[in-house]
Amino acid sequence: MKQKTLLATAIAAALVLQTWSVAAQDAAPAPAEQSSAKSLETVTVTGSRIRSVDVETSQPVFTMDRAAIQATGLTNVNDILARMPSAGTPDITPQDTLSSGADVGGRYVNIRNLGSQRTLVLVNGRRWSTSLSGLTDLSTIPVSMIERIDILKDGASSIYGSDAIGGVVNIITKEKFDGAEANVYYGQNGKGDGETQNYDFTWGHSTEKNSIILGASYQNVDPMWNSERPETSYAQGPRHPTAGLGLGPYGRIVDPNTGDQYVYNHGSATQTAGAPAGYHLYDPNSNVDKYNTQSDMTFRAGTKLKNLYLQDRYKLTDNITLHAAASYSTRDTSSQLAGYPFQSGVADDPVLISGQNYYNPYPGQDLEFFRRTVEMPRITDTQSKLAHIDVGAEGYFQFLNHDWSWDAGFTYDANQIKIQTTGNINLPNARAALGPTTMIDGQVACASAADRAAGCVPWNILAGPGATPQSVWNYLNSVSTDRQASYTSDWTANVSGGLFDLPAGTVNLAVGVEHRGEKGVFRPDAADAAGLTTNLASAPTNGAYNTNEAYAELDVPLLRDLPGAQELGINIASRYSHYSNFGSTTNNKYSFRYRPFADLLVRGTWAQGFRAPTISDLDGGIGQSFETFLDPCDSVYGAAATNSQVKARCTAAGVPANYRQIDQTGAQVSSTNGGQTPVAFLSGSNPNLKPETSITRTLGLVYSPHYVEGLDFSVDYYNIYVKNIISSVVAQQIVDYCYINNDQNFCNGFQRSPTATSNLVAGSISSLNEGLANLGTLKTEGYDVGIHYRLPETSFGRFRIASDSTYLTKYQVVTGPGATPQDLVGFMSGGTSGGTGEDGMYRLRSNLQVDWDYKQFGASWTVRYYAGLKDSCYTATIECSSPDYTNPWWGTYGMSQKGSVAFNDAQFRYTAPWKGTFSVGVNNIFNKKGPYYYSVTTSGTGSAPYNPAFDIDRYWYVSYNQKF
Repeated sequence: MKQKTLLATAIAAALVLQTWSVAAQDAAPAPAEQSSAKSLETVTVTGSRIRSVDVETSQPVFTMDRAAIQATGLTNVNDILARMPSAGTPDITPQDTLSSGADVGGRYVNIRNLGSQRTLVLVNGRRWSTSLSGLTDLSTIPVSMIERIDILKDGASSIYGSDAIGGVVNIITKEKFDGAEANVYYGQNGKGDGETQNYDFTWGHSTEKNSIILGASYQNVDPMWNSERPETSYAQGPRHPTAGLGLGPYGRIVDPNTGDQYVYNHGSATQTAGAPAGYHLYDPNSNVDKYNTQSDMTFRAGTKLKNLYLQDRYKLTDNITLHAAASYSTRDTSSQLAGYPFQSGVADDPVLISGQNYYNPYPGQDLEFFRRTVEMPRITDTQSKLAHIDVGAEGYFQFLNHDWSWDAGFTYDANQIKIQTTGNINLPNARAALGPTTMIDGQVACASAADRAAGCVPWNILAGPGATPQSVWNYLNSVSTDRQASYTSDWTANVSGGLFDLPAGTVNLAVGVEHRGEKGVFRPDAADAAGLTTNLASAPTNGAYNTNEAYAELDVPLLRDLPGAQELGINIASRYSHYSNFGSTTNNKYSFRYRPFADLLVRGTWAQGFRAPTISDLDGGIGQSFETFLDPCDSVYGAAATNSQVKARCTAAGVPANYRQIDQTGAQVSSTNGGQTPVAFLSGSNPNLKPETSITRTLGLVYSPHYVEGLDFSVDYYNIYVKNIISSVVAQQIVDYCYINNDQNFCNGFQRSPTATSNLVAGSISSLNEGLANLGTLKTEGYDVGIHYRLPETSFGRFRIASDSTYLTKYQVVTGPGATPQDLVGFMSGGTSGGTGEDGMYRLRSNLQVDWDYKQFGASWTVRYYAGLKDSCYTATIECSSPDYTNPWWGTYGMSQKGSVAFNDAQFRYTAPWKGTFSVGVNNIFNKKGPYYYSVTTSGTGSAPYNPAFDIDRYWYVSYNQKF
């Protein structure tokens, strides 16, 4: 339906309802005279542009006030929001060690498990900066300035436009503040790492006409290391300490005459007959020559945050107020990976040890090699700078004998990100260092005078750790610098007020327009892009688009103060959006509120939504990545082992009958986790993408019995259907579609090696192109239940009990054409499940908090509950509670049921007479550990199989707040 038609119909309906309502009620009250003073008392509730004195709406909005935020003991907005039962694991977490790109290091929120890109983040009702990938980094928002956080768990594209499919997070900052306030915070994990320091200062001054607030904050979070705890010390968990080991640090070579592989002797290893002097035969299925890369990696990255915030409101006249806000944020993040697994097959033009190199054990013959450079770990430092400016005006006026409000504003965001990586290898320098050598003054030197002049030092790559001088590492080390910038300019204007009065109240209208421009660039390091280093290559990104939008919202009260109808009203909204890159879309929303009697409110909505493709989706350059996946054609752990149809398809594709997938070390995969590919796959954007679209339905009730003061009970049902999902069709999905789903369209997306090479066996996937497509659908539904009870005050204080839960009944993914629907409720859905990549579809998540206040003392106890999940078995006989279990999308047999987890938090606080408040708390007070999940998304990609949503340690903190 077109917007004009919708609005005209709604207004006509309201006029008819006016006549009908007069007949339905005994008498219509005279319209009350309103004043601008009364208008100033009205509020705008998240999810609506119509100002009202009633904050209970037809939409489910969850609010966290400042006291609730402080009670969590957390200092990052994303961590606070992640505690909500309706929140899922963000697309990128600090635990994703091997993730790459400008978004790594940021902090994100994911409502309804629909993904961080489908959750819209607002600050004071206006969009906050997003990256080229459409992600909003919450760490750029200073917690010290937050008054409250509203979370709309409903679609809101008709009001706010793109991205509001899963919900809206609206962060409301302080509007007025007199005096000064300082906070000091210190926290630490039980293992002594992850130390957190937070300092902030706020000053404000208000007069009759002006209100100014200035804030500054600094936070330092030290990294957590895999080596510090058994849960993270091994790639596949402490129960399998020798599984998933990586390429070793001792030189391995390929005999140019026989093809046998030998490793430089180390430890107790002794020479093998037929091997060159000092070498032994390499056994890919033995762990002697491999390396535990976990010992050199960060588990969760360290971060430094700095924020400056300035806000001013000036009352120009009685009815006009000017406002301005500016903030500047910097985020510095550092993570570390083990040294690079260097090998001859790293490029199309392989790096070889020259036959004329002094250290070549086969003189005269060029030599292929393998060697992890553990002496030079890969360190990525990311610096993000965000400048935000928001200026505007707002006011009130009389029209049609009713008060109207208006506002107009301009918002500008500039986000610049610099990514510097060290520890990769400069390939031209490596070729020179491994090239021909000569003797100069009795010392081995590079044969080329030009190379020597450029700093070339011969590299004895086959020797073990400690045998390479620092001068060689300095020569080989590649320092890569990538840069990304994104800019948003947003012009908005809104007006709302009463049209006319019905017996049940005033018919209100809100209309507005918005013009938003987005542009961004990504410039990879020139040497990386040219393939001159071992760092993953990517092409530049350069894109821009703009959108012009208009919306209208109409609120009609139908009945009031009648038997069986204390209140009945409807709300209709529509938004038209025209994008310069794909065209137009119109999204409508209909909602109602019905109060049969004073204690009970029934509410419901039906809403259309959409998410526009991002600059990165449309214009991103081709990139490389080493993917972890399980080949369905693997004859032991793949679907071909138990599914005759899959086996037949693999055979028809030329895969050997006893084919075994190998990982980067050349070893055969040892579980359903699969392994990391020895060759880099490609991924990229798609300029022909269309928007995702959605339909959201909600129905709920709020019951506040008058005979139990302080008790509120709410239950809301939600049903969300998303189609044309913009999906990254990853390696696991492509091979599963081809062999398990028998979709030949995907079989052309990869190639297999017909013969064995130095790093592949015959039948291995030698190249694969991942990409983006509008592919598949997603349906999710469930219930949110809240019980809040503020008990009457007693002689020993006041108690408050709050319980909030989300019960998930459906999360059904159809990943592609003809694919089997996957209902992932109750599954750890990452890894081999072929799902959307989100971790943990808990059937039930619940928080229960008991809070106590007595004079200057206070305390709280919180229990966070996560239901158990089904996980893929480690193998059919190991950690497999149901070896005969199967479902149509895994393609393999076996399931391991993991139990539920509950974490307990406690906090105690004391307010001193000098306006100082001391707080001390412990999160996960019993040091509870979650189970190991072998299909967790991050498992096998740089982190141990530990759920990133779970606490890893006991965490204690102390804080002090001083008001002046």
